[in-house]
Amino acid sequence: QVQLVESGGGLVEPGGSLTLTCAASGITFGFFNMAWYRQVPGKQRESVARLSGGGIADYIEDVKGRFTISRDDASNMMYLRMTDLETRDTANYYCNAASIFSATNYWGQGTQVTVSS
Repeated sequence: QVQLVESGGGLVEPGGSLTLTCAASGITFGFFNMAWYRQVPGKQRESVARLSGGGIADYIEDVKGRFTISRDDASNMMYLRMTDLETRDTANYYCNAASIFSATNYWGQGTQVTVSS
């Protein structure tokens, strides 16, 4: 059974930092490109950061220089280090695993990040 479990969300003041974690099980982690998405109510889910198995990362313009995506294939973990958080970063953040061999996608249940003073 495949599971992606996010953690690390919470309430933080503007300018603060958080690190999100995605723990994967039931998949061969190295065969998946990993990504973080976020969604606010009433809006489409958007890709925030992606990281291939080969270590190539890309980010949406809005978070460049503030967010860092990383992965540890040995422990089936992915991270999103978020710094200099702004109120517009408030969203539910989701972990995504996309197979490099097929159209198979897996999602976590999400973790809420709220940036507010």
